[in-house]
Amino acid sequence: MARLSLKAVEERVAPLAARESYDREFIFDLLIAFGKPQGNVTRLRNGSLNVAVDTTTEVAQKNVVYFKETANDPLEVIEELKTTPAVVRFSTRFVIVTDYVDLIAHDTKTNETIGFPIQEIDQHFTFFLPWAGMEKAQYVAESHADVKAAERMGKLFDELLHANPGIFEDERGRHSLNIFFTRLLFCFFAEDTGIFGDNQFTNAIGSQTQPDGSDLAEFLTDLFKALDTEYPADKPKHLAEFPYVNGRLFTVTDEQTVPRFTKQAREELISSGKLIWRDINPDIFGSMFQAIVTPGKRSDLGQHYTSVPNILKTIEPLFLDDLKEEINESQDSERRMVRLLDRIAAIKVFDPACGSGNFLVIAYKELRKLEHAILERLAELSPSHQMLWADSRINIENFYGIEIDDFAVEVAILSLWIAKHQMNREFREKFRVEIPLIPLKETGQIKAGNATRVDWNTVCPNDNHAEIYLIGNPPYKGANDQTDDMKRDFPFVFENQGFPKSLDYIALWFKKGADYIRDSSAKLAFVSTNSITQGQQVELLSPYILNEPLEIGYAYTSFKWQNNAKHNAGVTVVVVSLRNRSADPKYLFTGGLRLNADNINGYLADGSVNYVSARRSALAIGLAPMAKGSQPTDGGNLVLDSAARAELLATDPRATPLIKEFLGADEFIDGKERYCLWIADEQLELANSIPQVRSRLAQTAIMRRASKKEATRKFAETPHRFTEIRYKPTNSIIVPSHSSSRRSHIPIGYLGPDAVISNAAFAVYDADPWLFALISSRSHTIWAAAVGGQIKTDYRYSNTIVYNNFPVPLLSDAVKEKLTVAALRVLDVREYHCEQTLAELYDPDKMPQDLRDAHAEIDALVDSIYSKKPYETDEQRLSDLFAMYERMTAEEAAKAPAKKTRRTAK
Repeated sequence: MARLSLKAVEERVAPLAARESYDREFIFDLLIAFGKPQGNVTRLRNGSLNVAVDTTTEVAQKNVVYFKETANDPLEVIEELKTTPAVVRFSTRFVIVTDYVDLIAHDTKTNETIGFPIQEIDQHFTFFLPWAGMEKAQYVAESHADVKAAERMGKLFDELLHANPGIFEDERGRHSLNIFFTRLLFCFFAEDTGIFGDNQFTNAIGSQTQPDGSDLAEFLTDLFKALDTEYPADKPKHLAEFPYVNGRLFTVTDEQTVPRFTKQAREELISSGKLIWRDINPDIFGSMFQAIVTPGKRSDLGQHYTSVPNILKTIEPLFLDDLKEEINESQDSERRMVRLLDRIAAIKVFDPACGSGNFLVIAYKELRKLEHAILERLAELSPSHQMLWADSRINIENFYGIEIDDFAVEVAILSLWIAKHQMNREFREKFRVEIPLIPLKETGQIKAGNATRVDWNTVCPNDNHAEIYLIGNPPYKGANDQTDDMKRDFPFVFENQGFPKSLDYIALWFKKGADYIRDSSAKLAFVSTNSITQGQQVELLSPYILNEPLEIGYAYTSFKWQNNAKHNAGVTVVVVSLRNRSADPKYLFTGGLRLNADNINGYLADGSVNYVSARRSALAIGLAPMAKGSQPTDGGNLVLDSAARAELLATDPRATPLIKEFLGADEFIDGKERYCLWIADEQLELANSIPQVRSRLAQTAIMRRASKKEATRKFAETPHRFTEIRYKPTNSIIVPSHSSSRRSHIPIGYLGPDAVISNAAFAVYDADPWLFALISSRSHTIWAAAVGGQIKTDYRYSNTIVYNNFPVPLLSDAVKEKLTVAALRVLDVREYHCEQTLAELYDPDKMPQDLRDAHAEIDALVDSIYSKKPYETDEQRLSDLFAMYERMTAEEAAKAPAKKTRRTAK
């Protein structure tokens, strides 16, 4: 026989409560209502199943019930019966005593006793649910909910998708399932924090639903409706003790479907409920659970939230530090403290890419902590301020957000509610005042939408006088990684005007943020990948965000974005804060230090120049020209690996003078052997007399003739030549076009006259060793990192951006001589370790000490060119470099008109 659902039992018990009088038949009808077989109950009634008792006043069945009617006090009688031999020997589950006015029942397994008027049996039927196979659950929280909670909920999510094929595949269905999980999260938190009774939600599921999960959807549907019902009398009797929540969280709509459950899904739900949720960080779990329900993100579980210390990097210098300082300065003034409380209550915090709300949650909690500190001090100053303790003045309605994912919107609102309840508990501990969370009154200001297309003033109006802080971690995508939808967002932000096509996606938030705060008291601080402050991105974005009257108020230079997640993100990021121009101090935070700055430019350096542009020649006088290496455009026919070279020379040794070493970034750094056919015009007859060489030249011609580019097709007539020739038979400096940013110095080489540098590197021919030392320095490396930028985790070098703009004053012969000696020392040390590749030698974890010392000597010499004092940080180096760059470009600009005048005079 199929087990009855909770609702079915409730319906079958209801008629028992409507009777006008009761007799012995009550117990038999009650057993039938709970699904006991009719034949079984008939035999019990006839006495054939009864254990040895007085059948006129008692009914007893092994493992089921011991029922006794009495004219005495039922409570006294049941106390006697609990230990009688019949009850103990036959493991009777329920002992029931009644005088048919009141009923007392005892559960021998859980040791619970309940009493009520017999006519209210319908209100207390859940006590006897074990008869229907729904065992009472008394779960105890076992461990703290953290990333494991998300993983467990992920299993539940997968099981529900499996159990509900097709229902949640479309957008409406996924939204419904997402809302369902939001409700579960609230219930788990509520039963651990006093919003519900202890473990009330999980125990109800365990006690009032079938083990196979068949009736759990029906139960949860009724429960959610009860949580949205204000008066207990209007709720099902078995759910009447659940409180009224409101706040739109449990609002019943036709679109919200509770999924069907399996046995496994029910077990996963109960297991999740047994975790300790009271101390869950709402700033963390929102992002974790968003990963659960987002296709393709499960492997990133816990990765894409920002840790609390990193969030504080945005909000502490932005406004918290100022508030804390004001609190300290106002300690002895009631008037100032009350005024500060008014200020804090009016602050608005806005995250236009809020995700699951972690930035808003931390900002809310930090402001609540400041409020508590002010109230504690006011209590010390004067008891008359106790009237301020009735409630918190930090209102969730002052926290605004925009988020494109609808589930994240719901989780963000839920996160703020949870944060509020946690801070309310702290408020109660400090001031002995209870601030109830429910019924929920504040619904928050989190709006669903595409932040690039939404007018931010419609979400959080900026009236130029409000104290508004924009914070967050907007999405990042490089120009080549953006989806078509992302690319279509750009015209909305730039209002269909022209815009740089290579901008990173996050640039849209900086552009809209700059427009939003311009000419107002609002400020912003965004976390971004550090690429936005490097290379081309600075030149592209700075004109839009660092024009009048805006400036960078503070910034954190590159640091690892790390968190407590299972899979630590480890992305390199910066924090950039924009404000309207102010006399307030500007700060650069780097390496644990806070440095004062006169002006913070787009590279996050102390300098007036916001960005540098490509130059065709070197800014510094006396620097030899640098060019890209020679490019073969040959389809691989003019390039040889070591095996092909050996085979060619073994076949015809006459090819020896036609072959040169061929080095790009990979060959130079990783020690790979590669060669090329370098054939001068006067060697062409020799080349054609060697069959293998002649064949390679023929294949090169075929490849070039097939090109879509006219310029390449022209070179088919001279297949023995590279299409771009910059090689010179002199000593040369090779600079890799890319190099790992883990290295403290870019590995730069000094080559002999027989090495051809490829187009995968840059070359300086006729190079002196002192120049090798100059551009091997730490100063040059950090200049390259700033203005050249990075490709993924590699420095991206450029002759026109990095080298040609590198500011170097005129150097004396004495300085050049010292640099030459230091350069030769580095080359000697490398030669000593010749069995190792440069990749191995410049690995920061394995770099030999003598090589470190040799580079330290170069660094000290080059640093002395720019500063009389040793540098403590790279930011100080960069600041001086930009200062010199500014002076040199200003001098260059001053000379330009004079040159023009002389030409005109001619």
